[in-house]
Amino acid sequence: MTFGKLVQASSRSIFRNKMRSFLTSLGIIIGVGSVIVMLAVGAGSQQQIEAQIASMGTNLIMVMPPRGPREANRMTMADVDKLREEASYLAAITGEVRLQGAKVVGGSGSWSSAVYGIEPDYIVIKDWGLEQGEFFTERDLSSRAKVAVLGSTVAGELFPGEDPVGQSVRIESTPFTIIGVLESKGSTGMGNDQDDVVMVPLDTAVNRLARDRSISSIQVSVVRDDLMEEAQAEITAILRESHRLSDSDEDDFYVMNQAEVIATASQTSQTLTTLLAAIAGVSLVVGGIGIMNIMLVSVTERTREIGIRMSVGARKRDILLQFLAEAVILSLLGGVLGILLALGLAWILESFMGMPTVVDPMVIAASVGFAAAVGVFFGFYPARKAANLYPIDALRYE
Repeated sequence: MTFGKLVQASSRSIFRNKMRSFLTSLGIIIGVGSVIVMLAVGAGSQQQIEAQIASMGTNLIMVMPPRGPREANRMTMADVDKLREEASYLAAITGEVRLQGAKVVGGSGSWSSAVYGIEPDYIVIKDWGLEQGEFFTERDLSSRAKVAVLGSTVAGELFPGEDPVGQSVRIESTPFTIIGVLESKGSTGMGNDQDDVVMVPLDTAVNRLARDRSISSIQVSVVRDDLMEEAQAEITAILRESHRLSDSDEDDFYVMNQAEVIATASQTSQTLTTLLAAIAGVSLVVGGIGIMNIMLVSVTERTREIGIRMSVGARKRDILLQFLAEAVILSLLGGVLGILLALGLAWILESFMGMPTVVDPMVIAASVGFAAAVGVFFGFYPARKAANLYPIDALRYE
């Protein structure tokens, strides 16, 4: 039997009972569709996370205090000054004091926000522009001026429909004059709102708000992205000297660059996506079992037909190939419908729910191939059973 006639005969048998064929393929449809959608959502989320982390700064290196709760934070402005004087790869640097959940009162009410005490280089490092007003200067820093720059979320909550520049807010119990509003940056890859922030001069935050000489972190921008490793090593060496650590002492800080942050976030996203896709892939196995079951029923129903075909010269191989072709075509049809379902769901998720999706053509091609493989694997046993029937017994079958 030629390939064309094989496909034609198999297709005719499948479409003879359209509803049964559709229900048989439903497991494959759901399985293929689910896997593609899960991978598309995962790839879209990973791409969004990388873009959002990249938006947090240019060639960024962060120096953080020890991670353990019992380890003391020894980072101070003296470390920032030493890095500024001795480090050779830095384009900009700032210390940072962070107060989470600080009460900010002004305008139409109060709002709980993150307050950052930072230096003027901060918006250079973060590549952050101003929507209104201006940022504070070195003079504001040295004079411990009580001035503040609001993120767009805080500005919208406290001064809806108003120009906040020139007005006052009270952070905890200290009054500040608003001198600017930052451009909106959106959320980070971890889901935090970057615009829910109030920025004040670092010395003001240390002396009037935090009342603690230690700082939360040091943010650094490196002159070129190909110098990140050298800069990281240099920062580590300078801070170890600043903290008077011996060769046997462990670092009492940790240094992380932007690439490591992206890699960590991407790996977490990829692991979750793979897990979800594997769970969705169970539907493919269920769909394959469904195909095997219906093909066994088909062999039973068509036993007499098989006997007639064998009696007029059909070989075992012809019978085997026809039933195997039917299983593969059923599975491929399910795969194609599953792909169409996945594309439709991806479009709905992106257009109406705002979830980024990236459908990889290679995933689609792999899905088609896997669907065909499911058809071959689960269709082989029923096909072999049909091919091994004895013609006389098949003809006598009622």
